[in-house]
Amino acid sequence: MMQTMMQQVSTIAEMRDHIKEARRQGKTIGMVPTMGFLHEGHLSLVKAAREVCDLVVMSIFVNPLQFGPNEDFERYPRDIERDSKMAEEAGVDLLFTPEVSEMYPKPMLTNISVANVTTPLCGASRPGHFDGVSTVVNKLFQIVQPDYAFFGQKDAQQVAVVTQMVQDLSMPVQIVPCPIVREADGLAMSSRNVYLSADERVQALVLSQSLKQAEEWLGEGMALSAIKERITQMISEKPLAGIDYVEILSYPALTPIEEETAGQTIIIALAVRFGKTRLIDNTITSIK
Repeated sequence: MMQTMMQQVSTIAEMRDHIKEARRQGKTIGMVPTMGFLHEGHLSLVKAAREVCDLVVMSIFVNPLQFGPNEDFERYPRDIERDSKMAEEAGVDLLFTPEVSEMYPKPMLTNISVANVTTPLCGASRPGHFDGVSTVVNKLFQIVQPDYAFFGQKDAQQVAVVTQMVQDLSMPVQIVPCPIVREADGLAMSSRNVYLSADERVQALVLSQSLKQAEEWLGEGMALSAIKERITQMISEKPLAGIDYVEILSYPALTPIEEETAGQTIIIALAVRFGKTRLIDNTITSIK
């Protein structure tokens, strides 16, 4: 699809004008919501959007609502100049970069809260996080009104939460999950990887290695409880690793698996701290 030069806008009013014009021209709109500090994972979402949409909108907004009191909102990496260049080269048409004061001019009295699917995994250790995610995504969807929205599967719980919200609220947007993009050595790409020391970076490879191993154990017919135990042991052997969780749940419902039946879709999900950096990774597969 033909692409014009990227335009960057920072106000809701400007964005709405662009969207109105795109709709007048009958264009399909794809959206890639991000918190910036872009990497190949984000760019793969743009590529996926480019393939099916006439207009690709990326938002870069570090959303304070989804950070807890002791989390890294202030130190979350930001480089809008670099991001803007990368976004344009990747094929973004419209880059939306609002300030916090533009998105939240007054304290928010409205909160979007999705039940159940937000309770386990990251929801257990980051209370309120997914309320912040669903609230900002809802707001972005209201502003951009995309036909399609593209999310990375690395944040598989986020994908499940947003999909649930869209279904429950009958939003006219299709959520498109896209595969995890990894470094050559297997580490899942993340904006937080820049925080890792050299030693932490090497030890963090245990996440992708244990997931790969888990796939093999699954293929051999090993029980899920035994797989969970072995992954935990593998990660625990790394002295710099502090496990937040190792979980195996149904997907996308994220409920405990009462009975292991062949063909059932599951997620093997990990969250581990290396120093001050909390990394997540997962694989979505099925019981053999």
